[in-house]
Amino acid sequence: MFNRLWPVMRKEFIHIRRDPRTLAVMFIAPLMQLILLGYAATTDVRHVPLAVFDQDRTSASRDLVEAFVVSGQFAVAQYASSDREFAALIDSGQARAGLIIPPGFAADLTGRRGAQVIFVLDGSDPSIAGSSLSAAQLIGQAKAVEMQVERRGPPAPLEVRTRVWYNPDMASAVFMIPGLIGLVLQLQATLLTSSAIVRERERGTIEQLIITPITPYELIIGKILPYALVALVITIEVLFLGTLWFGVPIKGNVGVLLAISCLFLLSTLSIGLLISTVANTQQEAFLLTFLTMLPSVFLSGFIYPIAAMPPVLQFVSGVIPLTYYLVVVRGIVIKGIDVTLLLPQVGMLTLSGILLIAFATTRFHKRLD
Repeated sequence: MFNRLWPVMRKEFIHIRRDPRTLAVMFIAPLMQLILLGYAATTDVRHVPLAVFDQDRTSASRDLVEAFVVSGQFAVAQYASSDREFAALIDSGQARAGLIIPPGFAADLTGRRGAQVIFVLDGSDPSIAGSSLSAAQLIGQAKAVEMQVERRGPPAPLEVRTRVWYNPDMASAVFMIPGLIGLVLQLQATLLTSSAIVRERERGTIEQLIITPITPYELIIGKILPYALVALVITIEVLFLGTLWFGVPIKGNVGVLLAISCLFLLSTLSIGLLISTVANTQQEAFLLTFLTMLPSVFLSGFIYPIAAMPPVLQFVSGVIPLTYYLVVVRGIVIKGIDVTLLLPQVGMLTLSGILLIAFATTRFHKRLD
């Protein structure tokens, strides 16, 4: 039996040896998964950006803010001077939590009823909101005990009242469904573009296209646009299904979301075009697409909070287009915020799209030559 099996096995080993790129991807992918999961797969967020609206401005209010900072769980992102500015900080994502200290806070601490503060959480990311909620309650209890000891009296002088914005129930579906829009959009656009061009090369029909009067740039646009339209239809499909089936309401402007999705498509289609300049077969294109998806899944904030990652991985997440698109899609779907608060993310998506499409076009042009 082995005498019959060995020739077949030997033939397959020869094929594997003759395709070193596929073999390299097969060995690199598990290493990337191990490293990324080892460092990125954590929800223990530290130094959560905190917006502070201190209406008392006394030493007692400053001591309370200091207690939040000293815990290591929070870091003051900015002090707000009004309710509108406080809300804008959380809407834009500059702060993931907020502390409102009412006027008369110091005076209330010395009274019998004690004082109250409001702690606001951005519920659009349940993992950060959950850990921040627990930390805020513990900090409030610790501060209350400290004040009780100082006063030598039984009543608790401080109460931290919590408010969860955007996702009061902190349901994971509200967080995951908008993120899936970006992930599905990237996977489909990248895979369809890379495999379509490689398929032309495998069949030998791309040479027939090259000798036609059409220019390389027109060829690229003609190949990409149909898949861009398909990807947009997929986006609408996921939005529609997420709203009806999972009960995730869209609070923002759908037209704005689709327009920004087109910017994101520039990057994803360019990645597919880059893969097509490297891959010789559709199998290689699929494996390379899978390899590029790993950083996007683990480092973009799709599952794990970026703030919980090591600084090196946070830097890497900054060059992944999906990182910025997730902020946009979650901001529009979950928060319903205005596009003006998303201008930094829109700018980065535009810049990455232009750079990637220029590089991919140059590479593809050279490959055609």
